[in-house]
Amino acid sequence: MDVKKLDLDGVLVLRPRRFADARGYFVETHNQETFAKAGIDATFVQDNQSFSRARGTVRALHFQVPPFAQAKLVRVLRGSVYDVVVDVRTGSPTYGRWIAIELDAESGDELFVPRGFAHGFCTREPDTEVAYKVDNRYAPDHDSGIVWNDPTLAVPWPVAEADAVLSDKDRKLGAFKDLVSPFRYGD
Repeated sequence: MDVKKLDLDGVLVLRPRRFADARGYFVETHNQETFAKAGIDATFVQDNQSFSRARGTVRALHFQVPPFAQAKLVRVLRGSVYDVVVDVRTGSPTYGRWIAIELDAESGDELFVPRGFAHGFCTREPDTEVAYKVDNRYAPDHDSGIVWNDPTLAVPWPVAEADAVLSDKDRKLGAFKDLVSPFRYGD
């Protein structure tokens, strides 16, 4: 497995090896020992999957607060996404910075998002499916996030605001400038 460090500490892109033949391919998408060697110490406890019918569906920028904070391992099963990660750890030298990468089913790349980061994506194709592992259970009372089109973050999403497909919950998320982060750099 190839591991690439990104500009936000702890955020990684993983490219598992695919073994292809005339039938198709086989790939090992998760191996605890391999992940530990890459510096990922998360023990995943839940698998999630989303299906987005329309291109331009935005699922952003979510995180869970302690004690139910989550690290995520994200991959695209079908289609492609513009994936965004934002550092929300106070005291971090990259606090408030974000990175964006393209993830698609064809490459098989996976994105590891540690605790202390907000995460979201925008679908680039219709009928996109995304799978992700998390290292803590879903806790609705600890769910939080930042509005996708936050002016402070100024993420250049690949969809016009009028064309974005959003949930009511995501439309009502707060602004980054008002965030009182429960995450501390170095914890």
